[in-house]
Amino acid sequence: MPDLILYHYAMSPFSEKIRAMLGYAGLEWYSVTTREMPPRPQLERLTGGYRKIPVAQRGADVFCDTRTIATEIARLSGKPELALENCDPEIQAYVQNVDLEVFLCCLMTSGSWALSRKVLASMSLLDVGRLLWDRIKVGRQSSVKARGLRNPKARVREHLLATEERLRDQPFLFGESPCHADFATYHSLWFMREYAESPQLDGFDHLLAWMDRIRDFGHGGRQELTAEQALAFASEAEPEAVPHDWRRGRLIGREVSIAPSDYAQEPTYGVLVAEGPDQWILERNQDDLGRLHVHLPSHGYTLAPVWPEPGTESAG
Repeated sequence: MPDLILYHYAMSPFSEKIRAMLGYAGLEWYSVTTREMPPRPQLERLTGGYRKIPVAQRGADVFCDTRTIATEIARLSGKPELALENCDPEIQAYVQNVDLEVFLCCLMTSGSWALSRKVLASMSLLDVGRLLWDRIKVGRQSSVKARGLRNPKARVREHLLATEERLRDQPFLFGESPCHADFATYHSLWFMREYAESPQLDGFDHLLAWMDRIRDFGHGGRQELTAEQALAFASEAEPEAVPHDWRRGRLIGREVSIAPSDYAQEPTYGVLVAEGPDQWILERNQDDLGRLHVHLPSHGYTLAPVWPEPGTESAG
């Protein structure tokens, strides 16, 4: 029986980042397909407000953001190179850039008839309208600076040239084997290639061969599961124990909110029960599901007490 449940949808680039990691890791996993935009009522019962996709679940533990999901995949598979915190500072800085600015520029330059046809084939016109309105609202609330996105086509071209050069003398971005950076780079270009059929990738032979190597890892052993079945797994489990030294910190035991600091900034609420080197864990008690632990990364997220005490400042 697989340990990991992934909530995702087919066209989600960040979901493809995790699906490709699962293929490289050779893991069995359960697939729960979600809507492309909220509301996602079953998933919201697990996350307590977090709205980004993908989300992963192991029993009563819920992992939000690809960073914490990748850490769990690394732990389950014994492939530490998949956890970003295990990579050196150069790789971490690289991933921060490609997962945000480069990703957004790739999406902004991916408009095409091919993409439109594929979207319309997979969604109703009403849902397409809902999706566009949802993304407009997310964009308006984003804290991502427009300065770096003013000429997205030039920024994508620069990224493609740099990636091609990296791959000229080695099979993967940072050496002979893949690490977190390969999957972080792959997902944006996967969307451009598979859905937009973008001519921007033409002529980048080393890059395209590298994409083929990532694609050939597959997606691991995928088995379909309904959202109701996944919730049943949560209701029948207890969260895993957290390390003792993660139970220290001035906000441990207090009700807090944690929200992304870039976009889709809806907060998740719960009691802070753990503060690790790279993640926070919130405890939530949900009717019919019992006690849940929600894992969120500390990098790129903001934590704040729900009822601040005088002199208490936000952290993040």
